[in-house]
Amino acid sequence: MKNLVVLTSVFLGSSLLASTFTTHERVKANKRFSWNASGPVGTISITIDKSDYELSVYDDKGWYATYPVVFGNNSLSDKKMEGDKNTPEGTFRIIAKRVHDKWCRFLSIDYPTAEDREKFNKRKQKGEIPANASIGGGIGIHGVWPHEDFVIDRYNNWTLGCISMKNEDVKEIYAFTTAGTKVTIKK
Repeated sequence: MKNLVVLTSVFLGSSLLASTFTTHERVKANKRFSWNASGPVGTISITIDKSDYELSVYDDKGWYATYPVVFGNNSLSDKKMEGDKNTPEGTFRIIAKRVHDKWCRFLSIDYPTAEDREKFNKRKQKGEIPANASIGGGIGIHGVWPHEDFVIDRYNNWTLGCISMKNEDVKEIYAFTTAGTKVTIKK
C-alpha cells in the first residue's frame, strides 16, 4: 500500500516536479502495478528500449507496465558476436521459461534468428568481426543475484548480453508470459 501512495503522489504531482526527473527516475516512479489481480488481458508482447533502460509490457488493451532493466555492454550496441557482451536487437520470441538458481527466473529468447545469422555473416564478410567468431546464444530476460536489485536501480550494465531486471519484476512477467510471447529489442 505504501507504493500505491508514492505512485499516486508522483502521478498527481505538479508537472514541474515531473519535469525534474531523469528518464530513469521516471521509469522507476511510473512502474504501473496491475489493478487487475489476473494480470494483463489477451495477447502479451514485450518491447525493450535499450536507450531508455525500459522493458514495457503490452496486452490487448495497450500499455500494461514498464520496468527498469540493464544490459551487458555500456555501448548499448547490437550484438555482433559471442563474447561482445552486447544485447541483440530485433524481434524475438520467448522459447522457454524456468526458475533459475542464480538469476531467479530465466525467459529464453530465440536468439539467434535467421535475420541475426544473416547480419552476422555480412559482418564477417565485411571484416567487422573475426573470421573465426561465433554468433553466440543463450540470451534471455532474467533477474539478479538475491538481494542485488540495486544494480538495476543504479543502471549498472553487467550481463553477457541478456536483459536483467529486479527479481520481483521478473517474477511478475514470468507469471503471465508464455512460450511464443513476442519480444522486440530496440536501441
